[in-house]
Amino acid sequence: MSEKAASAEDWREERNRFLAGLLRGGAGALIFGLPMMMTMELWALGFTIAPIRLLISAIATIPLLFVLAQRMGFERTFTWREALRDAIIAYAIGILASAALLVLLGILKLAMPADEWVGKIAIQAIPASIGAMLGRSQLGAEKGSEEDEPDDDGENAGDQVTTSYPTELFMMAVGALFLSLNVAPTEEIILISYKMTQWHTLITIFVSITLMHGFVYALAFRGGHELSPDTPQWHAFVRFTMPGYVVAILISLYVLWVFGRLDDTAWTQILMTTIVLALPASIGAAAARLIL
Repeated sequence: MSEKAASAEDWREERNRFLAGLLRGGAGALIFGLPMMMTMELWALGFTIAPIRLLISAIATIPLLFVLAQRMGFERTFTWREALRDAIIAYAIGILASAALLVLLGILKLAMPADEWVGKIAIQAIPASIGAMLGRSQLGAEKGSEEDEPDDDGENAGDQVTTSYPTELFMMAVGALFLSLNVAPTEEIILISYKMTQWHTLITIFVSITLMHGFVYALAFRGGHELSPDTPQWHAFVRFTMPGYVVAILISLYVLWVFGRLDDTAWTQILMTTIVLALPASIGAAAARLIL
């Protein structure tokens, strides 16, 4: 009888942890997705974006969430099935949160055609679902849970995950994607790229790379990385910062393509616009290394 009571108690605790994770996911979807949900350019893009580009973005979101779920799901995951479950749940939360808020703000109305509903919700659900996944790790965990028990080094034993080099690059891509999604739809990105000279472009590249490296290695932020005494200073720059900037450039190109910002545009202007967007994208990539 005591074993049954213990198993029932364990089940209730697991259920409560999972429900708390869902609530954090909803909060994360609102916190991280709200800026885009209240951006006018995205309301229009949800209706005018090419369906194939929207479909590619929606499909690409699932593996992105899957990898994130392996590190920070609604509860600690041990198998790929659990990670896939959390990824699907995060996407569902992103869709529901986006739909609810767009209806609340009067952006979605019953008189609109179904494809406009689908487009506007789908494009907003991408950052909202990322926010839902980040909600578990960034909005805290239950007090006294095993996941928050500090180990001998003062870290959270439950959240320690070995990070490989490809995973580091992937996390930087997630950060770059999230921040670039917030600014890529705006007209200001195009306007800035037209106003910039070649010297402005070179300085922007230098500032982007400097900020990326400084955030992670020089400013002693929480989650920053310290080089061991026997590691040369250039090692982290060559191994992480420069590849991270390349990732930010590629993500910027992808986001601009999805939003149709590269259509009928000269390659020189494409380059300028990409470098402009890579500035916030590189900051997002650096922040991802600190946070994720």
